[in-house]
Amino acid sequence: MHFYQNERVALFIDGANLYATSKALGFDIDYKRLLTHFRGKCQLIRALYYTALVEDQEYSSIRPLIDWLDYNGFTMVTKPAREFTDASGRRKIKGNMDIDLAVDAMRLADNLDHIVLFSGDGDFRPLVVALQQRGKRVSVVSTLQTQQPMVADELRRQSDQFIDLADLETVIGRDPAARPAREPRAYSGSRPSSTAPASPRTSFQDYDVSEEEV
Repeated sequence: MHFYQNERVALFIDGANLYATSKALGFDIDYKRLLTHFRGKCQLIRALYYTALVEDQEYSSIRPLIDWLDYNGFTMVTKPAREFTDASGRRKIKGNMDIDLAVDAMRLADNLDHIVLFSGDGDFRPLVVALQQRGKRVSVVSTLQTQQPMVADELRRQSDQFIDLADLETVIGRDPAARPAREPRAYSGSRPSSTAPASPRTSFQDYDVSEEEV
């Protein structure tokens, strides 16, 4: 992984894609360690995290992570996910942040030397080409180490540098032994209601940062 100390770098994180990739590799991301790692290698200008949210849910399990990231050095870019019913009558949720990420990358490019894209989505290849044509280096972070590669071959080949997420596990992975034990629930003598919403964590400081909750 090649970076230069005086390089102006921004991280563009496709949240859903990174989550799926880390899960496929069998580890959770420690976002505090991730920021520390890149800050030590370059002049990190910004770290942007993109995710869609289901707004009509009383409590979203990803909300504590989003709040922690927002308070701890990440720029959060969110939008409501759209709910629809497919041809089979199944309820599905769609929330694509590709356009938002691409627009921000082009808008910020003049103030950057190097863009690091955390995604394996081949739809980002035109963005990588456009950034390279403006004289920017582009690194792609995903993996080839799963049974089915998580990165599109055309995106990997187009990038100036491909970083396999598996190689970063010891650097930005969360230690499973550090995961706090869940508090046992008191037995009430009756079955809990399946419709009762989960109780959100209220202390961001104590929130152990990973996408385990997504």
